[in-house]
Amino acid sequence: MARAAMTRPSGGDAPGSGAVRSLAEAQPVPYWLDDPGKPRARPALVGEERCDLLVVGGGYSGLWSALIAKERDPGRDVVLIEGHEVGWAASGRNGGFCAASLTHGFANGLSRWPKEIVKLEELGRRNLDAIESAVSRYAIDCDFERTGEIDVATEPHQVTELLEASEEAARLGTDLPFLDRDQVRAEVDSPTFLGGVFDRTGVAMLNPARLAWGLKQACLDLGVRIHERTRATELGPSGAGMAVRTPYGRVLARHVALGTNAFPSLVRRVRPYVVPVYDYALMTEPLTDDQLASIGWKNRQGLSDSANHFHYFRLTADNRVLWGGYDVIYHYGGRIAEDFNQRPETYLKLAAHFFRCFPQLEGVRFSHTWGGVIDTCSRFSPFFGTAHGGRVAYAVGYTGLGVGASRFGAEVMLDLLGGERTERTDSEMVRRKPLPFPPEPVRWAGIGLTQWSLARSDTNGGRRNLWLKAMDRVGLGFDS
Repeated sequence: MARAAMTRPSGGDAPGSGAVRSLAEAQPVPYWLDDPGKPRARPALVGEERCDLLVVGGGYSGLWSALIAKERDPGRDVVLIEGHEVGWAASGRNGGFCAASLTHGFANGLSRWPKEIVKLEELGRRNLDAIESAVSRYAIDCDFERTGEIDVATEPHQVTELLEASEEAARLGTDLPFLDRDQVRAEVDSPTFLGGVFDRTGVAMLNPARLAWGLKQACLDLGVRIHERTRATELGPSGAGMAVRTPYGRVLARHVALGTNAFPSLVRRVRPYVVPVYDYALMTEPLTDDQLASIGWKNRQGLSDSANHFHYFRLTADNRVLWGGYDVIYHYGGRIAEDFNQRPETYLKLAAHFFRCFPQLEGVRFSHTWGGVIDTCSRFSPFFGTAHGGRVAYAVGYTGLGVGASRFGAEVMLDLLGGERTERTDSEMVRRKPLPFPPEPVRWAGIGLTQWSLARSDTNGGRRNLWLKAMDRVGLGFDS
């Protein structure tokens, strides 16, 4: 999970020696992927294959697309190709927050689609129910817990904002109760918590890599042909269908569903709408019973704070704390590189912030540090479309909330490829696209100015300067 605005590095308090020591033995790998149960990769595609539906990308978007396509029509011939291994990117190294929201939170959805927010909330809840059902039906061992999430206030102005959001949600029939200081600290005890809003049923916690691996196995069991280490290099028409080239061959397909997200789209006109940014996280060693009791985290909810530069945190099945967020880094030109997956200066900041939030846990060590690229767009929620005369569909722009919404995106892509008019494709959210980002160097300069403005907002009672207000007016709406 990484629901922050696009920002370049921001400042922060210098970390103490305890924060530095806590990182001494941390392994620079994603905790979820450091698993002896990781499945072996499937063989690469060699030669030519033909199919009804080709899915490009072995993350959640692609896996759900392949699985649901076979559920809708067991006779459909489906092939999935993945450039590395299934779940290796954002789908296997995120925070494991599986949210019902399709709009990157109620407030973002309300501001952009006020006339259909009630319907979008309903579609999101049904989508989360369907994920829970699939996890059970296919016996996916991914530690799925529908614990809910608390959005906490750590500054006085955030208390007011959360209370107003809770009241507006209640007016529209959405249950997001407000918790005062004592109530939120009764749930999870941090001296920094001043209040919160509790989404009791709209978020589940899970092991994201095991979800991806479980979906992979479910696809194989239904007859999907999966080729890993098979990068799609070119997309183009071929007769009445499409051809996708790979390093050792090609696939001829009637339809193509693209689930490449942060990586450059095979449909070039989509690229200006997406910016790749890097998000980072830490994982602690398992907490002892006494340590867990000291913070009172009995109900295992996910949590996030309400700043622009925010943190998200949750418990794992073995009572480790995942602590991520704050810095979300954009590299000039939208560059994506393996070297960007580790960022010690961010880990130092995160560790210092962790112990400020939970001074009771002083002395706890971190076992893993990692980061990775995610996709974002100017409306902070996914957008959809087709290309090549309706033979290609895409869903992209999840901005860190794709664990749940990617299943909805898969359904939309399949609806669009089938030419079906559904309650999903009828929605304004699906029919309209966000504003594209400007080219470089304007993009870089705009992100820098936005970062500076967001940092000032966090330290200035949440007040938005003229730049942020201008972004709000044109629909860019940078916030958390």
